Amino acid sequence: MADTAAEFFSSLKDNIPSDKVKDLNATYQWELTGDGGGKWFAKFLGGEIDIGEGEAENPDITITVATEDWMDIVSGKLNGQMAFLQGKLKVQGDMTLAMKLQSLTG
Repeated sequence: MADTAAEFFSSLKDNIPSDKVKDLNATYQWELTGDGGGKWFAKFLGGEIDIGEGEAENPDITITVATEDWMDIVSGKLNGQMAFLQGKLKVQGDMTLAMKLQSLTG
């Protein structure tokens, strides 16, 4: 498990089987706030995955969350849906894409 957000995003591509995203054509943007935060994107296009640091052009979904909360979500300590309901995680754009995130690495 990654210790930092940067480590998480740098290893994300290796943790997503390409068959799980073969039909996914979307661009995700993350904006992590607080210590260790930053901006990262993931572009999925016909099984191809491009992940990087910075801002994506015209993302389909933008997820804004405190870095500490994001790390708790990806480690399983915090449920993503609960974080959303509690206002800890904000989603702009296509909400159905947020629901697909959980199934990508599982």
